[in-house]
Amino acid sequence: MPIAVTGVKGQLGGELCRQLGDRAVGLDLPEFDLLDYDRVRKTIRELRPELLIHAAAYTAVDKAEDEPEKCFAINATATGVLVDLARELDCPFLYVSTDYVFGGEPERSEPFREEDVPSPQGVYARSKYEGELKTLVWEKHYIVRTCGLYGQLGPHSAGNFVETMIRLANEGRPLRVVDDQFCTPSYVVHVARAIIFLIQTDMYGTFHIVNDGATTWYRFAREIFRQLKMDVDITPISTEEYGAKAPRPRFSVLDTSKYNRFFGAPPLPHWKEALAEFLARRAEFLGH
Repeated sequence: MPIAVTGVKGQLGGELCRQLGDRAVGLDLPEFDLLDYDRVRKTIRELRPELLIHAAAYTAVDKAEDEPEKCFAINATATGVLVDLARELDCPFLYVSTDYVFGGEPERSEPFREEDVPSPQGVYARSKYEGELKTLVWEKHYIVRTCGLYGQLGPHSAGNFVETMIRLANEGRPLRVVDDQFCTPSYVVHVARAIIFLIQTDMYGTFHIVNDGATTWYRFAREIFRQLKMDVDITPISTEEYGAKAPRPRFSVLDTSKYNRFFGAPPLPHWKEALAEFLARRAEFLGH
């Protein structure tokens, strides 16, 4: 029986399928539309997966403020449909969640542990937390919270922060990047590798899977350009100056000690090491 992975055209879904190889069946639009619940049920029942990884999501954080019904339909209601199918087929279910569920403690300085109480702010964050709650009803569940994914190479790589920074810098424009939101951007190869380890443990529950350390988006951008030896005009700004429609967590660093306690767990390197690994792989992929 296969491992079904939703969101194969996204960064994490695509990387999971790459690492799982022939074991995975990737599902995504247009054939697999999370809003077509009847077709979703038919597809999953026909597949009868041994495990269902739900990496697809509505992730347009600002647009979600204008489309709350659609956002909740995809991130919460559709998740509930998939959880019901997992229960029906008696297969484990893994739900990919987000650091955004911790948005309500801007003055915090200690990384969030899995048992800390979420405080989601904004439509996207609330919808993802609602998806977590729907996942909890099935005992054979994993909830994996992660953050700031980057690192898929190929046709679906353009939207992540690293590629966006490199593209804007190559266009020669000055950059203004937020410097008061603390989190841990994470290399998708490391996150996928950790998830594949987790699903082989039968240790169900909630896990934080991000690279080690913490930074801000401005400092992350500075490190990208430092490693690439690019001279870029970049200025730190505040969240208020950036002026996004949806609220962003001021502090959403995740504690990974629960995952790291597993014997033999693949390491989650420091974010600077992870970035260096990605940039080396990217240079090889692009042929420079």
